[in-house]
Amino acid sequence: MLGSQTPAVRMWDPIVRITHWTVAGCIVLNFTVIDEHSEWHEWIGYTALAMLGLRVIWGLTGTERARFSSFLPDPKAAMQHMLTMFGPDRQRHNSHNPLGALMVYALWALLFLVGCSGILLEKIGEFSVYSEFAEELHEVTANLLVAMAFLHVGGVVLETRLSGVNLIRQMTFKR
Repeated sequence: MLGSQTPAVRMWDPIVRITHWTVAGCIVLNFTVIDEHSEWHEWIGYTALAMLGLRVIWGLTGTERARFSSFLPDPKAAMQHMLTMFGPDRQRHNSHNPLGALMVYALWALLFLVGCSGILLEKIGEFSVYSEFAEELHEVTANLLVAMAFLHVGGVVLETRLSGVNLIRQMTFKR
């Protein structure tokens, strides 16, 4: 562990934190509480997609650490990070580490697929020949999104322990 250090500057700005927690809340609500055939389920899904859209815009125009250029997906760098994350050659990252970056892009892609398949399902109706495909796609991608979200939380906990930087606190509004 690199020691219990908290960066003097917040890693993520308010837009990143708002979009993150809104999407997380939407996923939890739609997966556990809200009936999947309800209008609320649809509106919560639209909200998650709107937050994803805002995050994409912010990833192109926002603060330095929020920009995609600060955490490009790089499988080779992610593999190198995995090989060194427990050793003395471990590197500190100002935004997402390479493995975390891959996870973020995977979560966003899955969220996009869940949302698009949900919209497709809503638009084609349940009597279309494509409805079974859309329903299966929506269900599979939603389940995969939740599984990946659990892995994301596990990665955040592990990274917090290894780096000494409380990433959960960094993603909240508390100082």
